[in-house]
Amino acid sequence: MTHATTFWNDFSGRVAVVTGAGSSEGIGFATCRLLAQLGAQVYALDLGFQNDAQGSWTQLECDVSDAHACEAVFRTIVSESQGIDVLVNNAGIVSATRIPDMESASFQRMMEVNALGVFNVTHTALEGMKARAGAIVNVASIAAQRGGGLQGGAHYAASKGAVASFTKACARELGRWGIRANYVNPGVIHTGMTDGKFSAEQLAGMQAQIPLGRLGTAAEVASAIVFLASPAAAYITGSALDVNGGYHIH
Repeated sequence: MTHATTFWNDFSGRVAVVTGAGSSEGIGFATCRLLAQLGAQVYALDLGFQNDAQGSWTQLECDVSDAHACEAVFRTIVSESQGIDVLVNNAGIVSATRIPDMESASFQRMMEVNALGVFNVTHTALEGMKARAGAIVNVASIAAQRGGGLQGGAHYAASKGAVASFTKACARELGRWGIRANYVNPGVIHTGMTDGKFSAEQLAGMQAQIPLGRLGTAAEVASAIVFLASPAAAYITGSALDVNGGYHIH
């Protein structure tokens, strides 16, 4: 048992890049923290940072929707680390705008950040991952499974559906280099995106529909992400891991 625990927990000597890690309340931050605790050299990417990494990882500003910005950041990362073992595409935006009220510009921006951003980062990181047989973990959403709802409108659901499909394509195409690609579908999670956005009545209604009776935490999603990136998941690729407390069972 000790050997198995050490096996999946050991990220010593591994280089990890996590996008959307600017908020201390978010999934990206929680993932950086866990990977760093497990020994990884971690790079956190975001437009800005409202947290203090306290030397545990390196923070780099990057707009994932800008391919040139991604290229510049990954040149820095690869020059410092000589490769990438783990890539977590977590950066994203959310909006609850409904279709009748939605403008094409809003739909386009959602896709630029949530879907194109995943492509930009993955495409740019590939050269640094091929020789390391790296692991990619993308953050999709329960919204893609349910067609939106709650905070996520149709454009959000569509963007996260694109993330799911792109991940499967990555698994098919990148396996030749030993690169695995999987994704998580978080449900309603306590993060900066959700906290304070629902009334007490709405929260009670949601919790009543969740078999585990509560919302999830960013740390719980981070644990699922790190598992998929770990040696314990060495024969898992093209798969989804739902982290929703049973809110959506299919």
